Amino acid sequence: MVNLVEAIAKSLVDNPDAVEVKETLGRQAIVIELRVAPDDMGKVIGKQGRIAKALRCVVKAAATKANKKVVVEIVQ
Repeated sequence: MVNLVEAIAKSLVDNPDAVEVKETLGRQAIVIELRVAPDDMGKVIGKQGRIAKALRCVVKAAATKANKKVVVEIVQ
């Protein structure tokens, strides 16, 4: 899942070297934290959060196929 989020995020931003993805095991789900450069934050979130929703939807579909629950958080 981390590789998927990282690949999608790097293709969206202007500064792909600043993309950081961290995976944490929570109590009920796997939490994936995505960090990008402050200038690229808008590109990852998109207008009205549409790109962020699409990213979460793709990850959720991949996680469901693997019988896991995954939460994607975009952090500053």
